[in-house]
Amino acid sequence: MRLPWKDRTRSNRDQELLAQIQSRSRGVVHLTHNDLDAVGCDAIHRRVHGTVTTIFCSVGRFPHVMGILSRTQGEGDTLSISDLGNYQGAESMVDSLKGIGWRVEWRDHHRWKDDELSRMEKTCDFLHVRVDTCATGICAHDLAPADPVASEIAKVVCDYDLWIHADPRSAILGQVLQRTRNREYVRDCLVKGIFSDARIMEQYREIKSEMELIMEKSIHRAKIRGTKYRIAFAPLYGYPSETAAEMRGTLSTDMEVLVSPSGRFSLRSVPPISHILARNFGGGGHPNAAGGNFPFTFWESLTFRLFGRSPSIDRFVEIADSLE
Repeated sequence: MRLPWKDRTRSNRDQELLAQIQSRSRGVVHLTHNDLDAVGCDAIHRRVHGTVTTIFCSVGRFPHVMGILSRTQGEGDTLSISDLGNYQGAESMVDSLKGIGWRVEWRDHHRWKDDELSRMEKTCDFLHVRVDTCATGICAHDLAPADPVASEIAKVVCDYDLWIHADPRSAILGQVLQRTRNREYVRDCLVKGIFSDARIMEQYREIKSEMELIMEKSIHRAKIRGTKYRIAFAPLYGYPSETAAEMRGTLSTDMEVLVSPSGRFSLRSVPPISHILARNFGGGGHPNAAGGNFPFTFWESLTFRLFGRSPSIDRFVEIADSLE
């Protein structure tokens, strides 16, 4: 019996990842997110450790990838996790990985509950969680405290990831990494201390032109809801962070919720409650930037796209209005 196309694709992807882990260079496997902060973390890992086996991973796929890792003996190698937050069952999975020979380190800047921290500290070989910097900043502090290039990488990445927007280099790199094919190239540039070159600028100009059209489309389709907060709900066509920032400036909103056809949403907010709201919808993140998932049926997805309405959105507004 043949698997459905999506299942075959997923199975092939899992087999490729398993083969990558099994054929790894001995030393460090770096499991990280898939944005600029993750690329910064990986650049610092490579400046320190040289050869690194890197796995870029979405938040939703994180538990699944940990399961795939558990099918391979660690043989004393280090699994270094960065820029990925805690999830239900992670403590047990880390314990299992250690049982088959992995040394597990975890560096993250998302919000953890006190009991999560307490339990994981007893399980991980090394755990460092702080929310006043980006994950790249934590990696630079721990792995390369005397490396000026690592410090500069952290400075640029944190400027983008923490929404400081004082360093123009960060906006360029953040936008260039909206295209997955640029990820390894930018990472390799950062390893060498290069923050811009002809290829990066060419990609930036292409993406900026495309992005302006996409942002205009999302803003045009936005619906404003809420009583306590002014919340914009709009279809997501790409570039969530940049679209949210433009939307806030144009519509004077307190929150921007950009929703994909599947129901996955990207949330940005002025009040530091994004992570709380996202946790009510199977997600999480930072106080001012997070993501989650509306359980859209086909018809709910269609209704949202056509009219900007959904019971999930009604619930989101109710929760936002009820928060202190």
